[in-house]
Amino acid sequence: MTGLKRIGAAAGFGAALLLAAGAAQAQTKVAIGMSGWTGFGPLTLAKEAGIFARNGLDVTIRKIPQKDRHLAIASGDIQCAATTVETWIVWDAAGIKTKQLFQLDKSYGADGMAVRNDVSAIKDLKGKRVAASAPGTSPYFALAWFLKENGMSVKDVTVVNMEPGPAAQAFIAGQNDAAMTYEPYLSTVRDKPETGKIIATTLEYPMVMDTLGCTPKFLAENDAAAAALTKSYFEALEMIKADKDKAYAIMGADVKQSGEQFGKSAGFLRWSDAEGNKAFFGGEWQAFTQKAANLLLEVGLIKTKPDIASLAETKYVLGK
Repeated sequence: MTGLKRIGAAAGFGAALLLAAGAAQAQTKVAIGMSGWTGFGPLTLAKEAGIFARNGLDVTIRKIPQKDRHLAIASGDIQCAATTVETWIVWDAAGIKTKQLFQLDKSYGADGMAVRNDVSAIKDLKGKRVAASAPGTSPYFALAWFLKENGMSVKDVTVVNMEPGPAAQAFIAGQNDAAMTYEPYLSTVRDKPETGKIIATTLEYPMVMDTLGCTPKFLAENDAAAAALTKSYFEALEMIKADKDKAYAIMGADVKQSGEQFGKSAGFLRWSDAEGNKAFFGGEWQAFTQKAANLLLEVGLIKTKPDIASLAETKYVLGK
């Protein structure tokens, strides 16, 4: 190689390094707080399959219990989170401001109440011990919803605060009279009918739906990244359609399930694609948020209803 060729090759190599460095710098960093809930699986898929990276995002996923996720947002440890729609209302009342960007999933039997086999109706739980996450979480809200629909309130039972996984494990071990949990933990009860039964799920009470939201500060400073988060989620759903076995294997590994086991858990929910999101934020979200706020007021988790419109930024799914 001549001297000129060496210089040219070196210059080309240097340019490639600069391009690579520029690409690395273009990756917007964002930390998302979530749990091992089956419905959040596509976020894991988007990270592990390189979808986030391809869309200019350097995403860190942090597993944080729902009861603590707002604290991580307040401290700046995470900028975005995945959680149930009513949770954002509770966080807003606590002074943690966020805006929901897109719907992740809706539960179709993936959340429920397990009871002992001698319990014939929810009203039979009066005075009994029910394991559920702390106030302000989805399982606690589901408990309040189930009880209200059956003429009761959380004051009619003794709530034992346990996270969904431990709640299911404790129930199987013979502790407590009932447990509020969700997939994949709910299926551990389904698989051991001798320990109890599932008396109610979101099939009978359709009130568990999840969204991803971020802080106003993050959105103001990273509008393109917020659009990329939304785009990446929908691309993850497309990957699931195109190669379900591979996608289920990736998502299952994150929660210590085989692809087949993950697929069974996923059968109890529906992920929301771009069209589903348009329908959801076109009216369903507003109606549910109003009803949820009323219940949260009733059980004392909030003192005043928030400005519902301030809880979401719908332009990423509605385009306006």
